Amino acid sequence: MNDTILVSTRKGLFWVARRNGSWKIEQADFLGDNVTLTMSDPRSGRHFAALDHGHFGVKMHRSTAKGWEEIAAPAYPPKPEGFEENDAWGRPLAWSTARIWALQAGGADEPGVIWCGTLPGGLFRSTDDGESWQMVRSLWDHPKRKQWTGGGADLPGIHSIVVDPRDSKRVWIAVSTGGIWFTDDSGASWTLRGEGMRAEYMPPELTHDPVAQDVHCLAQCPAAPHRMWVQHHNGIFVSSDEANTFTEITGVEPSAFGFPVVVHPHDPDTAWFVPEIKDEKRIPRDGRLVVTRTRDGGKSFDVLTSGLPQQHAYDVVYRHALTLDATGDRLAFGSTTGGLWISEDQGDQWSNVTCTLPPIYAVRFV
Repeated sequence: MNDTILVSTRKGLFWVARRNGSWKIEQADFLGDNVTLTMSDPRSGRHFAALDHGHFGVKMHRSTAKGWEEIAAPAYPPKPEGFEENDAWGRPLAWSTARIWALQAGGADEPGVIWCGTLPGGLFRSTDDGESWQMVRSLWDHPKRKQWTGGGADLPGIHSIVVDPRDSKRVWIAVSTGGIWFTDDSGASWTLRGEGMRAEYMPPELTHDPVAQDVHCLAQCPAAPHRMWVQHHNGIFVSSDEANTFTEITGVEPSAFGFPVVVHPHDPDTAWFVPEIKDEKRIPRDGRLVVTRTRDGGKSFDVLTSGLPQQHAYDVVYRHALTLDATGDRLAFGSTTGGLWISEDQGDQWSNVTCTLPPIYAVRFV
């Protein structure tokens, strides 16, 4: 089992470790800085941290034997002279990295390859452990990219990157708002997937358009890569054909809305979600923090509450703030109110590690 968790927060990166049967915060890095995301590369053992310094821009750091070193951050190319671009809402779209929103190691057969998704919708690839980055121009220059819009963030962004465990050249990405895209040639070309998803907030002629879908999170079962789960702005969707088509899961209580989803590594029918009220509210229903779990592909759901606050809990869990370890037994999630909870038994029982961290953006097992 994984015994260390990296917790990315508004004011630093915290290392949480399991020692003598209990979880404790053991280390803090980048204190006071906005750490938006981390990634641990299973091939090299290196850790990567994305920081947002506001006016001073986005920075990337990589772990070393002595600590951390700053490395290159993905950078957009300059706009062609005289070229102006607006987003789908008519607002000027700057070609600059506003946020690093996804980091994913490449396959085991391609050491050094890392994928990076950003706002305002650029996808980058490194072949040298983040020493340098190349924008995937085939996606950025795709004519449908200009139909992407902002979702929860004002800018369109790539937040989910899934590398096929059977073939590293096959990669899926998810965009808020811009649907699901797939490449089978390491990014040289792209196709739009996601038939069957539904966006009730769009005009009728766009409700079922794959490019109009506000995907909040995309997850794949490693043992059954054809099975993919989506937490969508409009609810929960599941695919059994590699995201070509999706089926909507309805009747989920207390809500089908949320941001994260994780899937059991060996059982494609088992997935977890953290529900809340959607749109203007963005809080747990009735002030009760719960996790929902299906074990039968979405036919039924357990509402998991043991160890979680059930009164006046207004924790929101972002799309990268729910994580599952490689065994499929141990889960952890962090909230916008600085709470961190861990379960050792697939969510049946939760224990609180702390409620005093800064707002949590991402949680990852090492």
